[in-house]
Amino acid sequence: MTDADCLAFHWFLPTNGGDGRSVVGGGHGLAAEAAGRPASVPYLGQIARSAEQLGFEAALTPTGAWCEDAWVTTAMLSSLSERLKFLVALRPDSIGPFLAAQMASTFLNLSGGRLLLNIVTGGEDHEQRMYGDFLPKAERYARCSEFLTIAKALWAGETVDYQGRYLSVEGSRLDNAPESVPEIYFGGSSPEGIEVAARHADVYLTWGEPPAAVAEKLDRVRAAAARYGRELRFGIRLHTIARETSEAAWSEAARLLEHIDQADIDRIQAGLRRSSGEGQRRMLALNGGSKDDLQIHPHLWAGIGLVRGGAGTAMVGSFAEIADLIEEYRAVGIDEFILSGYPHLEEAYWFGEGVLPELTRRGLWRHPAPVAARASVPFGAGVRGTPTTVS
Repeated sequence: MTDADCLAFHWFLPTNGGDGRSVVGGGHGLAAEAAGRPASVPYLGQIARSAEQLGFEAALTPTGAWCEDAWVTTAMLSSLSERLKFLVALRPDSIGPFLAAQMASTFLNLSGGRLLLNIVTGGEDHEQRMYGDFLPKAERYARCSEFLTIAKALWAGETVDYQGRYLSVEGSRLDNAPESVPEIYFGGSSPEGIEVAARHADVYLTWGEPPAAVAEKLDRVRAAAARYGRELRFGIRLHTIARETSEAAWSEAARLLEHIDQADIDRIQAGLRRSSGEGQRRMLALNGGSKDDLQIHPHLWAGIGLVRGGAGTAMVGSFAEIADLIEEYRAVGIDEFILSGYPHLEEAYWFGEGVLPELTRRGLWRHPAPVAARASVPFGAGVRGTPTTVS
């Protein structure tokens, strides 16, 4: 198995309302519902350590008024793990490019290079105004491009003089520039978003639409990147419900759906429809605000998006069936998967101990850590599906 054959898998830190045994609704401009397991450092640390032990390479942390701050949270968690990287959401709307570049450099230098950046331009106008950002969506993308132009030059050790429409710096230079420029993850389904990704992203991210829809979007991104002489990697953001049998997995999906109240669906969907984001619009179209007909592709279920903003689909099935769906996504160009599930601790084990070994047998994945190093990471759970402790 070569590195080119291997897929990369990342997990998620539920700082948006915490975690629980049902779908934690809200997010993306909506207040998140309180969950049974608050987003505490002990519990998030348990998830991070478990993800590291299982072979996930990084953990995504969201950003927004509806969750804990991504930078502070991951800085507090970084010392609780050894190899896990943190895919930290960075908002160009709320911080200057020099300070952001300095913060990222410090994180890289003090964590041993364990930082990836998920650039978020913001799709909810009302939430943007909470941050003091009153630019329309198209201009937010234009500002983001200027932001990344400056920040990437700073990370490269350059002295930057830049005069743009939205941002300007003079004599700007990092004394603590990192050894390498942090990788940029970026998602955006609109033409403006795809243009920014084409110019600046290392990894283009999409939410979990059916493989054919993903293929069409990736073709557009490839064409845009080619105009700049660039090639990108591609990642997808999904939830997962993996079990030993298909029947057990769909039974869990049905249990989650049973705990979703129609009044909550109506309230949250109304809020999500305020979003100006093309990606959120596409997610809403997959579930239609109804509990009916939610399997939109074999083993792809749109139930999560009834009450949760952002990623709204889940892979559901046996370990082999989910591996099959992952191969479908791989065939259209996806090579990185950012996953989550409810509860995040237990679902990491279902996937990590069930699907990842199946992918290893197929020659598509191998644990990123040497065998001897894996035993040094504390287990977050004793057996799959049963945590030793929860906070």
